[in-house]
Amino acid sequence: MKAREKTMKNILVAALVLLSLLMLVPFYWMVISSLKLNKDVFSIPMKWWPDEMHWENYQTIWKKLPLLTFFLNTAKLTICTTAIQLCTSCFAAYGFTKTKFKGRDLIFLMYVTTIAVPWQVYMIPQFILVSKMGLNDTHLGLILMQAFSAFGVFLIRQFYISIPDELCEAARIDGLTEFGIFRRIVFPLGKPAMATLVIFTFTTVWNDFMGPLIYLKTKELKTIQLGIRMFISQYGADYAWIMAASVCSLIPVVIVFLSCQKFFVEGVAASGIKG
Repeated sequence: MKAREKTMKNILVAALVLLSLLMLVPFYWMVISSLKLNKDVFSIPMKWWPDEMHWENYQTIWKKLPLLTFFLNTAKLTICTTAIQLCTSCFAAYGFTKTKFKGRDLIFLMYVTTIAVPWQVYMIPQFILVSKMGLNDTHLGLILMQAFSAFGVFLIRQFYISIPDELCEAARIDGLTEFGIFRRIVFPLGKPAMATLVIFTFTTVWNDFMGPLIYLKTKELKTIQLGIRMFISQYGADYAWIMAASVCSLIPVVIVFLSCQKFFVEGVAASGIKG
């Protein structure tokens, strides 16, 4: 029986490794394509390893477009949005779990229901509102539009529920204010959930294309995603440069994920134990 279980385990591990390798194929193709000539990117038969590495593609993309400006704009939008959304989600989740007021659960249910509403439904009213506020073609407009997240509140709240209410009650007896309870007890224990939200929010905002495309018109304000699109002209596209710019744009996301991975795994493990 043990030999059979061991065999099944080995088969499962092999299948997971194979699936992981298949998932990495598109990333490998992107990196290799960034080191080819433009005419060789879609060559038939496809070359999984180019005859010559063209590292100059990574130098060319920085000369063709002001990618540094686009990177700084994207970093500004992403960091500000992630920080604000993290604060609003944590405070709202604390209010929906550790404080009691009339209609709390109903308000939370109504708020979370907005997750089911596609962005395309309220895209035009939102654009009109932002335009009337004079925030069109500004970074502030994009930041404020994403400052609140029903998904973020839901995610943090689900983790805060697992924190015993007795800890908060004991802190209130000792004279701590609600903000003190949040800062000294709930906030430190919620780091795994916050790391998860940081990963999701950072990745979403950094890779956002439609938002900046609709609201940003000035070249100096555009993001890296719009900058990559500039390699596509009326008569063709420089795919090798597009892939090189895409590889560069992927680096910050990978760094953030690796930085928060420890807390992310801890959050998943803790949720499994408490569940």
